[in-house]
Amino acid sequence: MTEVEFHTGLADPVGFACRLLRKACRQGARVLVTAPEATLRELDRALWTFEEREFIPHVRMPGAAAGVAARTPVWLAGGASLPEAPAVVVNLGADAPADTDAVQRLIEVVSADPDDAARGRERWRGYKAAGLQIRHHAAGPGRD
Repeated sequence: MTEVEFHTGLADPVGFACRLLRKACRQGARVLVTAPEATLRELDRALWTFEEREFIPHVRMPGAAAGVAARTPVWLAGGASLPEAPAVVVNLGADAPADTDAVQRLIEVVSADPDDAARGRERWRGYKAAGLQIRHHAAGPGRD
């Protein structure tokens, strides 16, 4: 069954995602990141610069050569419907994956913005209606 986690109320969701992806790479995980295009562009830049001497290997999908994608731990895409996509998905505001059965772990990153929070609640209700168990981590002051 798909593990679903929500991290909500984040002041800097892109910074949080960078730290999360760094941890995933260090653990050898492969991750698909889904988000609206503007957020993907911001995350793409941040993955190059968020730590002075660190780089998180990533590719934009679709578009990367199959061999490159196979060797790259982080895929940035607008949606979760890619062939051979990693089974771990980090979602920064894109629509919920249509097929959660293909996903082992789904991590929703939701900012403190009221519109983003409302869309996050909508995705939460959809996951609950599908019978998925959800773990919730609310950001507190200074905790994102």
